[in-house]
Amino acid sequence: MDPIFHHMDRVPTDKAPLLFVGNHTLMGLLDVPFLFFELLHQHDLFLRSMGDRVHFRIPAWSEFFTRWGVVEGDRAACGQLLADGQPVMVFPGGAREVAKRKNEQYRLMWGTRLGFAKLAIQHQATIVPFAMVGADDAWDIVMDADEIVESVLGPLIEASWTTLADIPLGSMPPVVKGIAGTPMPKPVRLYFGIGQPVSTAAYAGLHEDDGAAFALREEVAVAIEDELAFLLHERKWDVDDGSLRRRLTTGMLKLLKR
Repeated sequence: MDPIFHHMDRVPTDKAPLLFVGNHTLMGLLDVPFLFFELLHQHDLFLRSMGDRVHFRIPAWSEFFTRWGVVEGDRAACGQLLADGQPVMVFPGGAREVAKRKNEQYRLMWGTRLGFAKLAIQHQATIVPFAMVGADDAWDIVMDADEIVESVLGPLIEASWTTLADIPLGSMPPVVKGIAGTPMPKPVRLYFGIGQPVSTAAYAGLHEDDGAAFALREEVAVAIEDELAFLLHERKWDVDDGSLRRRLTTGMLKLLKR
């Protein structure tokens, strides 16, 4: 099914650096390319995405990422791209937001991170919040990281993971199943929305102030959550997606059984 894009006209056209900030979905890769190419097509924006360092330890995979503008995510690299005027995409939830637990669909898990907000203030970038819906439903989580650690093999898996991956155990991806119990994702429609842009002008000069960065971060989080709520509502009434058809059919069957 074709992806649905909403509010793409909200993308700023001014010359200020743009920092796209959004929610990461389960497994992290199913939806991002669609948004990347839509922004390239509609606005001629080639986003430079920040990627987790683990991606750059896999030879062929790292070359693929680099070809499409992904750079290993750290504050210096992101700051340099913004200073050069390039549009940047970040996911403050990082690997933890990709490695969702059960019942964590479409939730932001940013912890105490303030880095993106401080960089946006420092470079007076306009933050473009975005939301993505669909991919969290493309798989069912069989075992999440917490359950894996608590399993019989938990200590062995924990030792192997921290040694080989060198990333926090809490960011270990879950065991998932999709089509017919395989790892292939289920056919779901993907929905994308651009939230209201957030100016950093009011925070000028406060890039080292944790309070200012937190206030900006929360403003962006609310914008993303509002857009997520909008997309989830839109999905409920998408006839082509089948959800409305299923609800009407279920309601009709209940009436017939009375």
